[in-house]
Amino acid sequence: MAGVITASEPHWIALFSGLQPRDFRRLIATLRREGAELTRRGRPWSLSLEDRVLLVTAYWRTNLTLRQLAPLFGMSKSAADRIVDHVGPLLAFKQRQRFRAGTVLIVDGTLVPTRDHSVAEQSKNYRYSTSHQVVIDADTRMVVVVGRPVPGNRNDRKAWAESGAKAAVGKTTTIADGGYGGTGLVIPHRRPAGGELFGWKQEHNRSHKQVRARVEHVFARLKTWKILRDCRLKGDGVHHAMLGIARLHNLALIGGAGFVSR
Repeated sequence: MAGVITASEPHWIALFSGLQPRDFRRLIATLRREGAELTRRGRPWSLSLEDRVLLVTAYWRTNLTLRQLAPLFGMSKSAADRIVDHVGPLLAFKQRQRFRAGTVLIVDGTLVPTRDHSVAEQSKNYRYSTSHQVVIDADTRMVVVVGRPVPGNRNDRKAWAESGAKAAVGKTTTIADGGYGGTGLVIPHRRPAGGELFGWKQEHNRSHKQVRARVEHVFARLKTWKILRDCRLKGDGVHHAMLGIARLHNLALIGGAGFVSR
């Protein structure tokens, strides 16, 4: 049966991928160069690469069940499930390997409510969640590192090391909130017991807070992808979704604001 949603109609692209059609086409071209069209075993895909990518981004964007979404693409739930499992990891963004001298990064953790309790724990939001360490470039606001998810009951100081984010960042100057005390990151000055901070320290803290807010703005944008508010994917699915959404965020940022990836 014919699907309702297709990448051949540009208005679906912006709605479900968060990208302008020209940026979506660039993404597809990149995926082809990376080998996304290589022959797989079994029956060939019933959808083009463009439509397979759009199906996955629509799934992440709406968080509809595949039983609800698959008919809109003219396929069965099981076929849509195979596409999500195959294409999701292909959309993962390439994490930055090196940082230029003078680069300033910002890190913070965010919780993703996750139904697979084997990878999650109850967290401060009282739901089973995974915790994700996300590092952005303070200048461009692009995501540069996403750590592997850890159970949601880990505090940020532990998650920073356990997720691999610390190793990925290395010695690059990184700003964080007070929850990262003892990690060597740039955190706010603490008020001494029974005393007040000196004026210059208060000013530093105000500046620090304004800069650190940029990562909160990124989280707000990432979580317009509703799967990050209630993820039904199992195993590494939540990690693949976070990595793929980070890539789409970066592409939209480059296309919309003229930033150039460094």
